[in-house]
Amino acid sequence: MSLCKNRLALSLAYALFGCASLGVAPMAFAQEALASSGGAGERTATDLDAITVTAQSREQELQDVPIALQVLNEQMLDDVAAEDLSDIDAFVPGLVVNGLQPTQPSIKLRGIETDDFGIGTDPAVGIFVDGVYGGRGGGVLLPFVDVERIEVLKGPQGTLFGRNTAAGAISLITRRPQDEVEARAKLRIGNYGKKYAEAMWNIPTGDNSAFRLNALLNHSDGWIQDGATGEDLNGEDNWATRAAWQVHMGDNTTAYLSWDHESLDQKGRPTTGIVALPPAPGRPSAPAEDVDYFDPRDAQTFNDTDASAEWRTFDGVSLIVDHALSWGNLTSTTSWRQYDSLNQVEEDGTNRFDLYIDSTNTESNESFYQEFKFAGSNEHIDWVAGASYFQEEADQTSEVNTNTTTVDNIVRNMGFAPTPDGSLYNFTTLLAQSFGIPVDLRGLSWNEKFQNTLDTKAYAAFGDVIWHATDKLNLTFGLRYTHDQKDFSWLNTQRTADELDAQLALLEAVGFFGLLNANGIPLTRDLLTFDIAFRDPPALANKGITNRASESWSDFSPRLVADYHFNDNGMVFASLAKGYKAGGYNALQIGPAFDNEDVWNFETGIKQAFDNRFSYNASLFYYNYDNRQAVRLIDPDPSNPTDIPRFIIDTGDLEAWGVDFDTRWRVTDAFAFDFQAEWIDSTYKDYVTPEGLSLDGQPTGEPNLSASIGGSYVFQLGENAGDLRLSARHAYRGKRRCNDGSDSQGDCSSNSVLDLGEAQERTDVRLGWTSPHGNWGWAVYGNNVFDNRYVTGLNTYGKDVLGVVGATVGEPRTYGLEVTARY
Repeated sequence: MSLCKNRLALSLAYALFGCASLGVAPMAFAQEALASSGGAGERTATDLDAITVTAQSREQELQDVPIALQVLNEQMLDDVAAEDLSDIDAFVPGLVVNGLQPTQPSIKLRGIETDDFGIGTDPAVGIFVDGVYGGRGGGVLLPFVDVERIEVLKGPQGTLFGRNTAAGAISLITRRPQDEVEARAKLRIGNYGKKYAEAMWNIPTGDNSAFRLNALLNHSDGWIQDGATGEDLNGEDNWATRAAWQVHMGDNTTAYLSWDHESLDQKGRPTTGIVALPPAPGRPSAPAEDVDYFDPRDAQTFNDTDASAEWRTFDGVSLIVDHALSWGNLTSTTSWRQYDSLNQVEEDGTNRFDLYIDSTNTESNESFYQEFKFAGSNEHIDWVAGASYFQEEADQTSEVNTNTTTVDNIVRNMGFAPTPDGSLYNFTTLLAQSFGIPVDLRGLSWNEKFQNTLDTKAYAAFGDVIWHATDKLNLTFGLRYTHDQKDFSWLNTQRTADELDAQLALLEAVGFFGLLNANGIPLTRDLLTFDIAFRDPPALANKGITNRASESWSDFSPRLVADYHFNDNGMVFASLAKGYKAGGYNALQIGPAFDNEDVWNFETGIKQAFDNRFSYNASLFYYNYDNRQAVRLIDPDPSNPTDIPRFIIDTGDLEAWGVDFDTRWRVTDAFAFDFQAEWIDSTYKDYVTPEGLSLDGQPTGEPNLSASIGGSYVFQLGENAGDLRLSARHAYRGKRRCNDGSDSQGDCSSNSVLDLGEAQERTDVRLGWTSPHGNWGWAVYGNNVFDNRYVTGLNTYGKDVLGVVGATVGEPRTYGLEVTARY
């Protein structure tokens, strides 16, 4: 399967720089993708010209899409050894994907995310796979399996994609079965015990159908080891498979059926303690002070590793039927997705039993999606119209696990026990044993939980029309109506401590508490039966009572676009679009509800190419974002000695303006260069923190600048020697812009040792060889080659009540060898 390289180089130059819009960056070069993969046969100039995307819910060439859009193809994913979305965000300015916990990821685009892991809220960035909405966070950060390209659409996409795309949308397009036999295998081995393997087999199953099967295995030991046991703490263990079948039923109808499965089973996210501990049983001072933190990058990690687990099983089935009609096309998309997950992580960052506390999130989710879409075109208009239905049922249990010795230390630190040593269970144990009663209330397990259920139904109808007003001017009008209905429930039971309750019952049965009260010691069984985690007023008033709420929200999301092609290679555009996200509920506080989010975004831009070798694209945007939804952990009220950290609703309005820019230059037929950047000024418009601090006009924490630069060079070794390709890519994300509430929000830190929120850089390189016919290849790669490591977050759940704080640190340098085979 050789390629005519000269012709291909010319066609590449036209495809990359001859298109008028090319609003995509970084667009991995088509020629290099074919050269390194072996291609699928000889290509012609017109083949590369017909690069299409589906950003506007219809297949279009890139130059016809007046949206700030980045496309990443298979070559780009290979260049950075990407395995899921969290591996590519650094190279998409404005995008941040935190994949440290695959079952609880967070996704931010242009400074907007939903900061909540509960099922009561929805994400602000929609994830779509082959046009199917991916649902909430626990089931969207899945491994890449046979991904053809990724389209990142910046700004609200409410009209085209629907609900929960207020900040933007990420669309993954997988490869469909082909009518020729094809096979591929890849093996990647790297440091920290990395072993990654994937395989694909494509085979025709008849004259009009084909089957495609993919599988991958992924394992690593992890780059953090427990300082006491030497055990690996943060490894990867998952496998996934994808099966797809496509059949052409006559000349007008195509059916595409796919099944995805993933199984994840690994340890939970580790946390490194950053507060010095006195020898046991001594306790650190509480609350912990920022000035006492030390750098986790220079410290050992001590965890109670037997309480760390993260697993998920996922299944998804989709059926897409396309039918051509005399006046247009009908597409029916049907999807079912289901996953179960558990995420148990230690919060204290120590291996001290008397300071132990963990949080556990268990979730079960099932969703169904149906969409009917009609599309057509004539010389005057291109149009899309349709309707969709989405239903989701979810169950979530949020737990806190600890023990009575730790609870005693919390009680001591908070100072509300009426005993000489400030404890409850230790004092009661010693006193009971002095009377000869064989009880020990210390070190007994303790569990508190919140249970939630969610039933969501969403209906939508939409239409989008592009009017070709003149040969150069297009006017677009789109409108989507959405109706969301959510039924939600909370159940917060009293803490579970069976061994403790059995011994308290024994003490009560023998008259121990009556004896103490008769002697003026105010200890009772009720005083020793309480909750330590979920004790805000609504929770205390509703222990064991199921509370329910039901709410609906409706929205019209329009978009207006004008694009003018001032010549064959240049276009200017302006757009006004609305994004929408339904309201929701705080899963960890009974009663409070969110209103829906609304965002209006204005954008204008230019896209132009010169001499088929150089192009640039720039857009200026401004958005106004109302009622940004978040749930935040706040510190105890110092005036209330029984108060504890708790999660509360945290909403506010913000606005931002900025510039997106990208350029690419094919310096020679062998050397290609690209650069992309985003500058943004994001500030609060109307926001008072839960602590009562007004941040109006102050930065939201989003950095001003994020950028990426990349290049590649192809060495042609000769007709029978193949090609050698060198690529390098560097990413930069600026320092977070702190505000008066940053310390409490966890965005930045006053501690100079941690430098939380500092500017971040990453450099990836790859050198790969491909055989003349593309059947064999090898590559060596390095990610984060300069070993830049940053403190990515603080775990402050135990800061005030136990005097402990944990920190998470970004991944160090990784490298490896990759071998591929194709047929």
